[in-house]
Amino acid sequence: MNIAAWLARTALISPDKPALLSGTSVVANYAEFARRVRAIAGTLFNVQGVNPGDRVAIFAGNSVNYLEALYGIWHAGAVAVPINAKLHPAEAAWIVQDADARVLFADNKYVADLSQRLSGSDCRIIAIDDESFDQFRCGPELEAPVPKNDDDMAWLFYTSGTTGKPKGVMLSNGNLQAMALTYFVDVDDVYSEDAILYAAPMSHGAGIYNFQHVLKGARHVVPPSGGFEPAEIFDLAARLKNVHFFAAPTMVRRLIDLARASGADGDGIKTIVYGGGPMYLEDIVEAVDVLGPRFCQIYGQGESPMTITALPRETVADRNHPRWKERLASVGRAQSCVEVRIADGEGDTVPAGTTGEILVRGAPVMAGYWNNPSATAETLRDGWLWTGDMGSMDEDDFLTLKDRSKDVIISGGSNIYPREIEEVLLQHPDVREVSVVGKEHADWGEVVVAFVVAGNEGSIDAGTLDAHCLDHIARFKRPKEYRFLRELPKNNYGKVLKTELRLMLQTKDGTKND
Repeated sequence: MNIAAWLARTALISPDKPALLSGTSVVANYAEFARRVRAIAGTLFNVQGVNPGDRVAIFAGNSVNYLEALYGIWHAGAVAVPINAKLHPAEAAWIVQDADARVLFADNKYVADLSQRLSGSDCRIIAIDDESFDQFRCGPELEAPVPKNDDDMAWLFYTSGTTGKPKGVMLSNGNLQAMALTYFVDVDDVYSEDAILYAAPMSHGAGIYNFQHVLKGARHVVPPSGGFEPAEIFDLAARLKNVHFFAAPTMVRRLIDLARASGADGDGIKTIVYGGGPMYLEDIVEAVDVLGPRFCQIYGQGESPMTITALPRETVADRNHPRWKERLASVGRAQSCVEVRIADGEGDTVPAGTTGEILVRGAPVMAGYWNNPSATAETLRDGWLWTGDMGSMDEDDFLTLKDRSKDVIISGGSNIYPREIEEVLLQHPDVREVSVVGKEHADWGEVVVAFVVAGNEGSIDAGTLDAHCLDHIARFKRPKEYRFLRELPKNNYGKVLKTELRLMLQTKDGTKND
């Protein structure tokens, strides 16, 4: 089934319901949303020569137009290629060429640069934020979504590429259907009076959470800033009511800080789904204390989008279970559409409590990597997705993440998991953020280095942190070096860039603790 059929159905059932909003202003109801999509699809098909299965890329910040373009692409039977808006145009051009995209919707500020970089290709570039896109909305309408099979590709998502060129994750109509429908079982309910707020990038997980809200005829809200501004979110939520949004853990931290400072209580926020990186125990305990039981957690990857495990709000808010802290530090249990197990290097399942690689299989798992059979064969083995994440599962099937397999520090022959050290350091009241990486060492192989952002600049030193670690973890795990930063390097999704931290290790900056 073509996933664009969901919008067509909702437009027939609830044509007058508000659909697209910029801030609190209604831009289109569902009937108009669907009409615009039919016109965009018709222009792609009849004017731009886009055929079913062709790729159409989007390199733009969040906007109402972004959602219209996505559905226009799908309605035409084409494949959406969402590109991280914070990438350099050279990186975006590489993705466009690798995907062999026929059309690229881009913010106007990138058009001239991209036109030069793609001058030798057949890709047509359309500004998504000016009258060029308005012409698409007024074009010839393609009445019905082009028929698609469940295994036909719909979304080509390029991974971050932190260890080389990004890989294109092929997600089908069936993958996205499983993701959307499982949400209602394992994560949260959605009703027609609800609103999804696109504060995180629509090119990533926040964007594919549109489906659940289209299915229910809910509102789709793009904040005027186009991004994540905590004060703006609190203000919009209070006026819109019943607001859902996805947030990376660092975004949740910013919400807590503002709520503490301003007295905001989260009025109007119904659900905050957090994921995309490690949420530290101290942070989520404080988040619930400050904003109440509004939080759900998901764990997923681009290769199994938002769909590996979930921790529902009742578990996040529970303080009565004898092991509530351990459960809250986990990422929950397997979602209904997948199987999850922990395996050793040979693929054999390990006992409960043992750390190994997280393996997943089920309906939302990707078909493979675009034009990359070797990477596909390495990642998909015997029907299982090898995630590259390390974790352990307890006897009640709660999964606790340790780290990416490539982030595990091996020092003196012992495995050290950075997240364990980060959790300990964050328990210190003067530590605001921390990220731990390994540094090459001639004798030990690697040693532990902690990058720390202090709560009050200059209020903490290496000796204090060393004593704190020695009170909580084994001596061999403690950092051998601390570096103090004003902020940690992050991508536009709020995920800490450990690759950049490792580059910083080549400098002499920071405080050494031998």
